[in-house]
Amino acid sequence: MKKVIILDFGSQYTQLIARKIRELGVFSEIFPFNKKISDIKKENPGAIILSGGPQSVYDRDVPRPFVNLKELEIPVLGICYGLQLMSDLLGGKVIPSQKREYGFASLKVQKKEGLLEGVDDKSQVWMSHGDRVQKIPPGFSVTGKTENCDSAVIENNKDRLFGVQFHPEVIHTHQGKKILSNFLFKISGLKPNWNIGSFIDTKVQEIKELIGDEKVICGLSGGVDSLVTSLLLKQAVDENLTCIFVNNGLLRKGQYENLIYKFRKEFKLEVAAADATESFLMKLKGVVAPEEKRKIIGKEFIKIFEHEAKKIGKVKFLAQGTIYSDVIESSSVTGPSASIKSHHNVGGLPENLSFQLVEPLKELFKDEVRELGIKLGVKKDFIYQHPFPGPGLAVRIVGEVTNDRLKTVRDADAIVIEEVKRTGIYNDLWQAFVVLLPVKSVGVMGDKRTYQRVVVVRLVQSIDGMTAGWFQADPSLLSRISTRIVNEVEGVNRVVYDITSKPPGTIEWE
Repeated sequence: MKKVIILDFGSQYTQLIARKIRELGVFSEIFPFNKKISDIKKENPGAIILSGGPQSVYDRDVPRPFVNLKELEIPVLGICYGLQLMSDLLGGKVIPSQKREYGFASLKVQKKEGLLEGVDDKSQVWMSHGDRVQKIPPGFSVTGKTENCDSAVIENNKDRLFGVQFHPEVIHTHQGKKILSNFLFKISGLKPNWNIGSFIDTKVQEIKELIGDEKVICGLSGGVDSLVTSLLLKQAVDENLTCIFVNNGLLRKGQYENLIYKFRKEFKLEVAAADATESFLMKLKGVVAPEEKRKIIGKEFIKIFEHEAKKIGKVKFLAQGTIYSDVIESSSVTGPSASIKSHHNVGGLPENLSFQLVEPLKELFKDEVRELGIKLGVKKDFIYQHPFPGPGLAVRIVGEVTNDRLKTVRDADAIVIEEVKRTGIYNDLWQAFVVLLPVKSVGVMGDKRTYQRVVVVRLVQSIDGMTAGWFQADPSLLSRISTRIVNEVEGVNRVVYDITSKPPGTIEWE
């Protein structure tokens, strides 16, 4: 099965390119811009895409590939910075635009073939650039323009090199999917043969070959990712799998007891339960830095897994529900983008880990994991539950984690979930939760002055967690939530609503 390699030059849309390619039935992976040509050839890709990026190709020390594009001898598509880089490398000229182009533009189709076959003239595209190609490279022709860009689409059919100045991967480019489809199928000759069903078959076989007759443990967090990982492993190795569900004291109200029952009875998993509330809270005492919290929690999980593994016998493998967005946000291995935060699956592991890691979902986005879960027989109400962070409520308490603060967050969180479900918008949201701030505010309750805690309500919408928009909630819903929290949660006298999107913020506060 041929795949598409995306070389990442730091675009905020790089992950979106990968998702769009997969939606069209072709597997895609993101690699750093400087991946060696020998390593690229080992991957045996059917096509290459050069992502966009914030740099200008004529500046010093900008990211450039260690690749002669013509030497690849496979189709290459450059997007935005990728087009400019292709032009610069192959003898064209890129200069700053006198008039920058950000937002909507109308594409004037010059030639309805190649990339633009079947694309309507004057269709809307999404531009985001301050430079332009003044001179296209030899062998290329212009097949599309906009009012401010004379080389919006360039093509070299002989060498199978193509470029678009706009972003076909975003929804604002109305026929972007058609353009990508032309590149994948008509130009590159790829087949739409990747889907979740084929992923299951391939991954189960890979797990069988990797684990063999060895034993494997899988940490269950209570979320979709770790459950789907466990079910995939069970299908591959069956009785050689033992799941471990740890009560770290950082879960939602009633979550531990309810999930133990579900895992054992509904999903028929072999689950070892470990109550480690005291040890987690002891390790977190006095800790306020978010990254330190995550790493402490990650390391404590590993200690417990090691302890439980000794009871089982010789355990060689540890499985985790790491998904693609965890990997991308926790490191800058794919490109020049900065690391955002370390995830519990990725950033909290010790260097001397005594297990060999198994992460069968690390190539999948969240929506793909959910689709996989449904294929594996998980009910939709569990699949479409809101994501819950591995470090739990510890990263929803800004500052030190204490029993008292955990109780405040649990009680307020339960109210938010109740009201969101009662209103019927739970499935419209990616996440709904509260954050406890390390500040107090003055209030008046029962004709008395109060000086109590502040909680933040956070409701967001997203597709895969890579970007998110704040939810424009009905004021009556926010009023009910605020009234209930102030009246029912001891020690809180103020509720505020977070209206920050991602980016520039993150979904979680820590």
